[in-house]
Amino acid sequence: MKNFLLMAGVTLALAACSGQKGQDAAGENPFLSEYNTPFGVPPFDQIKPEHYKPALLQGMEEQKKEIEAIVNQRSMPDFENTIAALDRSGALLNKVAYVFYAQSAACADDEIQALSTEIAPLMAQHSDDINLNPRLFERVKQVYERKADFNLNHEQERLLEKTYRDFVRGGANLDSTKQARLRQLNGEISVLEQTFSQNMLKETNDFKLVIDKKEDLAGLPQALVDNAAATAKAQGMEGKWVFTLHNPSVMPFLQYADNRDLREKIFKGYTNRGNNNNDADNKQVVRSLMQKRLEKAQLMGYKDYAAYVLEDRMAKNSENVYGLLDAVWTPALDKAKEELNDIRAEIKKERKNFEPEAWDWSYYFEKAKKAKFNFDENQLRPYLPLDQVREGVFYVANKLYGITFTQLKDIPLPHPDAMAFECKDKDGSHLGVLYMDFFPRASKGGGAWCTTYRDQGYDEEGKKITPVVSIVCNFTPAADGQPALLSADEATTLFHEFGHALQALFQDVHYRGTASVPRDFVELPSQINEHWAFEPEVLKVYAKHYKTGEVIPAELIDKLDKSGKYGQGFASVERVAASYVDMGAHVLTAVPDDLDVIKFESDLLNKRGLIKQIHPRYHITYFAHTMGGGYTAGYYGYMWAEVLDADAYQAFKESGDIFNQELAGKFRQYILTPGGIDDAMDMYKNFRGKEPATDALLHNRGLK
Repeated sequence: MKNFLLMAGVTLALAACSGQKGQDAAGENPFLSEYNTPFGVPPFDQIKPEHYKPALLQGMEEQKKEIEAIVNQRSMPDFENTIAALDRSGALLNKVAYVFYAQSAACADDEIQALSTEIAPLMAQHSDDINLNPRLFERVKQVYERKADFNLNHEQERLLEKTYRDFVRGGANLDSTKQARLRQLNGEISVLEQTFSQNMLKETNDFKLVIDKKEDLAGLPQALVDNAAATAKAQGMEGKWVFTLHNPSVMPFLQYADNRDLREKIFKGYTNRGNNNNDADNKQVVRSLMQKRLEKAQLMGYKDYAAYVLEDRMAKNSENVYGLLDAVWTPALDKAKEELNDIRAEIKKERKNFEPEAWDWSYYFEKAKKAKFNFDENQLRPYLPLDQVREGVFYVANKLYGITFTQLKDIPLPHPDAMAFECKDKDGSHLGVLYMDFFPRASKGGGAWCTTYRDQGYDEEGKKITPVVSIVCNFTPAADGQPALLSADEATTLFHEFGHALQALFQDVHYRGTASVPRDFVELPSQINEHWAFEPEVLKVYAKHYKTGEVIPAELIDKLDKSGKYGQGFASVERVAASYVDMGAHVLTAVPDDLDVIKFESDLLNKRGLIKQIHPRYHITYFAHTMGGGYTAGYYGYMWAEVLDADAYQAFKESGDIFNQELAGKFRQYILTPGGIDDAMDMYKNFRGKEPATDALLHNRGLK
């Protein structure tokens, strides 16, 4: 059964946030009948918050009956009546849960968050009822032990192996006392992850930096100032400027604000989330999660939680993870110290005499970058209007794979801000529907992600079910008189998330149980797609000035290219530092009741030699990837996948054609299409012809 609790990595809350009036005149629950919508997308205009719980409960009840039918049949266990039947079970639950979790990340209020907290332990209990059903496991085990008798194809063999392994990893071999404790732990962990994510959302939304003096805006780009004024006006503070902890506000403020005291204030607001000793404090939540995850792992026979998690990943064990992180850490820290010296030089140029702090880094680094390369990232924004960047993303996909995207107008939307597109394959056949939802709002979780409202699959008659995919971002909104103009980082983010969407659209598996890939492989499709974003021949297609239509000048592209590796010391250190925090929290073999998680994190990073001017990308009290679930003992996966994506993109560069369609076809065939049918390393070697090396990663980051 698909583990929907993995979606807890983003803020969980449930809502039909289409903002459209419901059409539920008959009082019927739209989840309980077939969707009468274009391409069978969810009828967002009809779904109301009160529809979720009864539909989920009915879905659980129906799956229970389906499980009972499997275990009570008199026929000897075989692949079709046990493994395939189990994989098909829970159709209604899956139908509701996909919408439940996808919408929960994008729209939230207090009522909905309370509902998600109520539902979480019920879902955990339902999952345990399946994983710990002894009669069901016995049938699965019999099929597994007799697999040679069933003449299975490769995908069926993979499903059988994964199903059996999932039961074992779910506690099926534990005695009844340990199983009871495992059930309790799973429920408690799910609630804690919900609480963590909800606290983080509250902390992000509660902070406001209110400025009422125009001189305090010195250095800030006009578009950022205009957006802050619009935010203030919307909150009843017309004539003032409000800056928030959402990335499109806080990050450029730290990068450009001349007022050092205000930079410090917003930086501390950002980095102290979940650590303010208030009703949204996450320190105790983190400690409890560490304790309960460790207890679960040891109950299952593992020395620590990381060992339990990594057994099922490409990395296999913590030693391999630390081997990669350590290989990047030393050269990255050396490079970051060089960058720090450049920052000190910029401070001296201003005839100031202070040691830079963390809230000075972005500000003075921007000055150092401008001095070295005569390049200011704000020069790029006029050439990166959102609509054109989106078309650039589509252009690359068309050049590589021949697919097209056409906007859909008369189709239910998950939110009024969202857009919908039909994706067609190169032969004109329908591949799926793609939603895009770009701008921040108080009800939306932070960051960017790609999710699905429906995965690709096949029905019982063998007809292909096409996916419904969604990209959700928090980009800089449009300012008065101009379109939404993206930063270089935001443009890269859109290419990144679109890479995930490509995998969802291209996937072609016959069983739900063979769809998922290891967490440290899943970022390969997204991260390789970033490589095309700023290739000169791609920029010339989509990077055009929003006023004049002028193609981005070659001189600016050259500056962008030359400055591209500058700053990778900082970027690499903050990411690896966060990975060390994640791993450190989950390789412990004991977690004391009085553990100070802030001191724990600080001590861990100080021993690694982290300089005070760089903080980990996420501190532990707002590290949703690991404490919210999804990337627990897995944040290293971004760096792990970067080894893969850097090496894979090198294949295109070596061919002399970044749009090499033969290579793109192989990448689609061996990486994007198979889901989890094959071993991840085998998938990579099928594409590349060899295992990846770290050289390309270190070279791309300018660390070698």
